[in-house]
Amino acid sequence: MRRAVWHLKKADPILRGIIARVGPCRMQFGEPTFHSLAKAIVYQQLHGKAAETIFKRLTTMAGDPLKAEGILKLSAEQMRSPGLSKQKSSYLMDMAARVVRGELDFSGLAEMTDEEVITQLTQVKGVGVWTAHMFLMFTLQRPNILPTGDFGVRMAMYKHYLARPARPKSGIKGADKNTKIALPNPEQMQIIAKAWEPYRSVACWYLWRSLELKTAPR
Repeated sequence: MRRAVWHLKKADPILRGIIARVGPCRMQFGEPTFHSLAKAIVYQQLHGKAAETIFKRLTTMAGDPLKAEGILKLSAEQMRSPGLSKQKSSYLMDMAARVVRGELDFSGLAEMTDEEVITQLTQVKGVGVWTAHMFLMFTLQRPNILPTGDFGVRMAMYKHYLARPARPKSGIKGADKNTKIALPNPEQMQIIAKAWEPYRSVACWYLWRSLELKTAPR
């Protein structure tokens, strides 16, 4: 992690300032298991506390850690009882069935490339590219992921790279103060993040944390 932070500070003066204000990188990682992806599905579009409560109820019923066999033992009515939507219940059932059929093997994901992992995971109903990116970053610990569909990363990029005078390193013109917010598209994000390689995951973690800072950057 020290090497990643050192590289980012050297490669990008804007990010260097963010790192100085945020402090040490404290990325937390989970295990690449059925349990981890099931948790990601449950947490989609929910506030942390509500999602935590629902997930805890589910694990109480199906087992902790969650496994495919535990999910498949539950009826549709039982799946809904912790507070899961019908849609999310069907997602979890679909993933569990794929594991049992041998179509999804979590033990083999670590040996796959980033693109192979995305292809494998997005076959599951309810798992899009964003969820696959989060799995790559926070379970498989892949260091160079750029989640171009993440609102927080896009907003932080706008705030630090576009809503101010153009910076030579970014290669992108600053936005006029009188214009509406236009969050960067994937191509713009790739340009901004080029200097961060091969540690874009760590850079994105700092961008997320930067949105939590209350004081304005100097």
